[in-house]
Amino acid sequence: MEFRALPRELVTERLVLVPQQASDGEWLAELFTARGGAVFSAADARERVAAILALEAEHGIGARVLRLRGSAVALGYVALVVGRSSVVEPELAYELLPVAHGRGYATEASRELLAAAFGTGRSRVWSTVRPWNVASLRVLEKLGFRRDRVTRDDAGEIVWLAREVSEGAGGVS
Repeated sequence: MEFRALPRELVTERLVLVPQQASDGEWLAELFTARGGAVFSAADARERVAAILALEAEHGIGARVLRLRGSAVALGYVALVVGRSSVVEPELAYELLPVAHGRGYATEASRELLAAAFGTGRSRVWSTVRPWNVASLRVLEKLGFRRDRVTRDDAGEIVWLAREVSEGAGGVS
């Protein structure tokens, strides 16, 4: 099945979403380390950027860096990845630096990327979240994701949520 590639740049009311690049390694290392559990170096983060760029080159899906309009400062990222899902039905992922939490950026950026995902010809997008991540569950609810199932791995429960393309403007209301 063939899909169109994501647009390179997406623009919302407050944000510009642009592809990741190797120079994003510094702030991504800070973001990945802020998760807790491990310390990431800029080199580690650049390896992840290289992997996401390879995914985009092969399948037309990948990550976009969130920046306020008119600013070069990164706030986080939003991505369509294979993750626990597939290229046909990718997984929506997002993470923000702690300074950007609580301002609605994840919802705004994810809404735009979700519309772009449906614009590629895909009809379903997944997201997986740990049940303790109430903020992410709220974002996904606002985007129209519905709980599908719960699975387990070594770290505990994983909530699977799905969003189907809908009729109307860009498939995302």
